[in-house]
Parts: sequence; structure tokens; C-alpha cells
Amino acid sequence: MALKKTRPLTPGQRFKLTDSYEDLTMDSMNKPEKSLLRPRHKRGGRNNSGKMTMRYIGGGHKQRFREIDFKRDKAGIPATVQTIEYDPNRTSRIALLFYADGEKRYILAPHGLKVGQKIMSGKDASPDMGNALALGSMPLGTTVHNIEMRPGQGAKLARSAGTSAQLAAKDGNYVILKMPSGETRMILATCMATVGSLSNPDHSLEIHGKAGRRRWLGRRPRNRGVSMNPVDHPMGGGEGKASGGHPRSRKGIPAKGYKTRKPKNASTKFIIERRKK
Repeated sequence: MALKKTRPLTPGQRFKLTDSYEDLTMDSMNKPEKSLLRPRHKRGGRNNSGKMTMRYIGGGHKQRFREIDFKRDKAGIPATVQTIEYDPNRTSRIALLFYADGEKRYILAPHGLKVGQKIMSGKDASPDMGNALALGSMPLGTTVHNIEMRPGQGAKLARSAGTSAQLAAKDGNYVILKMPSGETRMILATCMATVGSLSNPDHSLEIHGKAGRRRWLGRRPRNRGVSMNPVDHPMGGGEGKASGGHPRSRKGIPAKGYKTRKPKNASTKFIIERRKK
């Protein structure tokens, strides 16, 4: 993937650095697989009673949800990559697979996946890029993404653009993974993962250039806590440009170095080394 810089003909284009979409293989004449599309109703950050529970959400372009196969449970059936597509609901690319038995599914596309490539999942799959198999069947040092936390649950870890984890060691029924955050943790060896790192690694380098592009994505203006009144935020109030005291959230939770993880969390025993601060 490459980024595209525009000529500064307008103020919004002066610092704009956006995706070139060179890695997509589906042009504007084609459409996503209709059988895998679902409606996505926007709620603007409101709950079922209409109360705003998430701020700075609303508007944006209309989107449809793509059903993604996070379980990769079609074991032993080879599939051919038909297209590499853009998904408005996530940062990485998605790939449309045509299975040998006629079924079609979307998966998260690994970086470097090509149209026409054959991939497979299950215990018979080789540890090649795009194949999904149990963590215990992979050699040490393998780069993986789309990782399950419990067998059969579906992938929960390393699902955003450019991320991956590394298989560091094996210990009985568990494997030890070095996570994208730097955390080292144990996961059952029977959990599934996909080999390779995820596509669109330059996503974090994009610059929107203007507020309007953020609005197209459904993100409303976000104002600082120090610019509010004391009734609205713990850091609000004061005369002139007052700093606002210790940085904290609207609920009063400190923002710098305050640990929010539950001390009696059941999964703590699987964490060998915590993520770096």
C-alpha cells in the first residue's frame, strides 16, 4: 500500500496524505458480494432509550456491513482469492474467497495477499501466509494475526491494519505470543490464528487534511475538557486559558499512568509481561 500526497491547491489539500488504494483489485464498476452484505443502522452514539452514551459520534456516509469470517472453520477445503476490497467498517483490507464447494466468504486480508492465490484452513494447512491453523501447529517465530482467545470463539486479537503477533515459545498446552502492544501472554495451543501480518500498514500515517473528511467518517467535533465549564468537566473553569489541573476524563478517572485493569481479572494469570507504558 502507498500513500498519496495531493498538490496544495486548497487549504484542505495542503497537508492531506491519504490512501492511494493501489492494492485494491475491485474497481468502481464492480460491487461487493451481495450475499455477504448486511444493513448497518447508525445510532449517533445513542442507546435504546435515545440517551447519548458516546459523544462526538454522528452523521457520516451511509455504510453496509460486510460479514467477515473470523472463525475460519472450513477446514480442509481450499479457497481461491477472488478480490481484495475496501471495507468502510475496519482499517484493514478484506479478501473475498471462493471455496471449492461453491461457498463465498470474506476474510481479513493479510499483507501481500494476491488475487488467484490458494489458501486453506485446518490441521492440514501449511504455515504459509493467509492460511489459518492452530497455534500449536505453527513453527516458532511465525508472524500471526486474527487470533482466537478461546477455541471456536472466533478471532479477537490483532485485527486492525498492519498489526501482527509473534509466536515466541511453546509451553505444554499453551503457546506464548508477543502481542502488538508489547505484552507477552499465554494462549491455548488449540486456538486458531492466520499466518502473516494484516494489510494496509500505512493507515496510521494518513492525514485527513480537513474537518470534512472526519465528518464523512461519522466523527463530530471534539472539544477539550479545559474549554468546558466546571459543571461539564473536572478540568473545566478558571479565568482565561487556565490549564485545568491534573489530566483526567469527564468521569474523573486520571489519564496519565492510572491503572484501570481489574486486579482480580481471571485472565491475569495468562499474562507473562504487561504491555509497555
